[in-house]
Amino acid sequence: MGWMHTARFLTTAAQLHHLPPITVPEIAFVGRSNAGKSTCINTLTQQKQLAFASKKPGRTQHINLFSLGKQGVMDAVLADLPGYGYAAVSRSDKVRWQQVMVNYLVSRPGLTGIVLLCDPRLGLTELDEALLEAVRPRVEEGLKFLIVLTKADKLTRAEQAKVLSITRLQAGGGEVKMFSALKKQGVDEVAQLLWQWAHPLPGAEPTPGDAPVPGAAEADDQEPEED
Repeated sequence: MGWMHTARFLTTAAQLHHLPPITVPEIAFVGRSNAGKSTCINTLTQQKQLAFASKKPGRTQHINLFSLGKQGVMDAVLADLPGYGYAAVSRSDKVRWQQVMVNYLVSRPGLTGIVLLCDPRLGLTELDEALLEAVRPRVEEGLKFLIVLTKADKLTRAEQAKVLSITRLQAGGGEVKMFSALKKQGVDEVAQLLWQWAHPLPGAEPTPGDAPVPGAAEADDQEPEED
């Protein structure tokens, strides 16, 4: 967890070609607008406003990068991608940003893992499944993939068990974790998994430069809607 708390803003870009080359493992966070993505990032890093939670879901249209590493040495990067699927955004903007995200996920060098945020009350939507399908080739080549079911506190234990079982069948080999920013459920588990992605045991994982990229729902009680 201490490693996650070292997160700090690195840069933001509206286009892929504006992103700097990264030589350390990069982990992308994606999900529908209002799936709890910004809340999840802020909870994992223990920083209230590291990831921007817009009061108008879908309006944040930049890829934001955050560096991780103790003693000022960057050893990984988190990428916060714009939320998708919000109805109030124009169709042209939706199409453009969905294409930017897909291009990022299938071609970004050094991408090590993808975290897909999903509201368990809604399950994986058509857009989520389309994103998963687009990155499937990279996942099959070794890209790490995790589905984080946010707002777990809104479900009973029985409901959590049911949605976990269903989502694991849909995950195509990826991992699935329940998560609640309000109750701090799953926070340590997700943080530990991301550490393992960024610090694989020697010989256990391909390096980011060799491996292809991973495969691709919003805030807790009284928190602003977000991208």
